[in-house]
Amino acid sequence: MTDDSDRKAIFLRIQGRVQGVWFRAWMKEEADKRGIQGWVRNRTNGTIEAMMVGAGEQVDDLLEACNSGPPLARVDKIDTQPATGVVPNGFETRSTG
Repeated sequence: MTDDSDRKAIFLRIQGRVQGVWFRAWMKEEADKRGIQGWVRNRTNGTIEAMMVGAGEQVDDLLEACNSGPPLARVDKIDTQPATGVVPNGFETRSTG
């Protein structure tokens, strides 16, 4: 069991060829495997936004995996910052925002 001192919450914006390549579904699957809570959604500007909350090591591992993403994706840049806001139970795929 992880205590709260090990929890990490980050917001990320992913740029590149990340829409239309199953990135959101891939990210949900990867987050679920790691027990990460949060959400992912497409943005109208072609980027993807996500919030990840969980054990620091697991969040860092998923962030590293996002540098490649699913097979058809091309990730050019990931911007991160500390996340705030309501954390859903589990990991959600949200509609475009």
